[in-house]
Amino acid sequence: MRIFHTRKQFLAFFMPGFFLGIIYVNFVAKKYMAEPGIFSDYFLDQFVQIEINVREYILYLLRLRVLPLLALSVLSFTKVRRVSAVLFLFWTGLSGGILISSAAAEMGIRGSLLCITALFPQFLLYIPAYLILLWYCYEAPRNRWNRQKTVFIVLAVSAGIILEAYVNPILVKVFLSTL
Repeated sequence: MRIFHTRKQFLAFFMPGFFLGIIYVNFVAKKYMAEPGIFSDYFLDQFVQIEINVREYILYLLRLRVLPLLALSVLSFTKVRRVSAVLFLFWTGLSGGILISSAAAEMGIRGSLLCITALFPQFLLYIPAYLILLWYCYEAPRNRWNRQKTVFIVLAVSAGIILEAYVNPILVKVFLSTL
């Protein structure tokens, strides 16, 4: 199969997880979708009204964004680097499928739009950073690691965390105020 020798192979690992996440929400976790969750009107109203402590939020984001990056970075220098890249892509797809399906089940198209809004602008930086690391994991030793990759990943993730802490809550609150 030629697809496994191009960068499109990442979709071949991401999409099954994404579809499995959708199937899980629609068939397995259907009974849980009836319970109030993060997409309930009450929770979303609370989010609009809350004042975010940026210092605590940045510490939370550091744990949330840097720990998986460090884990994948450490695994990228082991013999299980390719397996870890595939599992990471599958897990990311599964998580995305569950999130989008849950949002759509609770709020319809507005939920999907909320998820997209919640990803911007920080994921414009996170995605290329992770793709570089994943590509290295998948293609090493043919693909060599260098200082430029390290600098780019550190700067992109750092800028993404800053955008997620300062800009993203404003965008999400503006979006939620239009609902």
